[in-house]
Amino acid sequence: MKKVFFKSEKAEWEDLGAGVSRQIMGYDGKIMLVKVKFEQKAVGAMHCHVHSQTSFVSEGVFEVTIGGQMQILRAGDSFFVPSNEEHGVVCVEAGVLVDNFSPAREDFLK
Repeated sequence: MKKVFFKSEKAEWEDLGAGVSRQIMGYDGKIMLVKVKFEQKAVGAMHCHVHSQTSFVSEGVFEVTIGGQMQILRAGDSFFVPSNEEHGVVCVEAGVLVDNFSPAREDFLK
């Protein structure tokens, strides 16, 4: 049976180093939901990927750069990253981003 429920308290956090960790919260081949926790001043380095991405700021404050444009986003805000657009974040106040990827990030799966 395909896994359809993901409980936060049971999902493992993967330490990515430098104050960043992620928790995969649900996926199939077409879509993936991931929580990413940042300590204050942690950096999600500039990068790009073929996946379209939406992100919701669940907690904290982030400096978000997408395609050379920068905005300060707080809890309740969100952003969209088109496929192959360079983007990254700097965590101003410790927080959590909830990322949605399409298609799923196969590279995140072990």
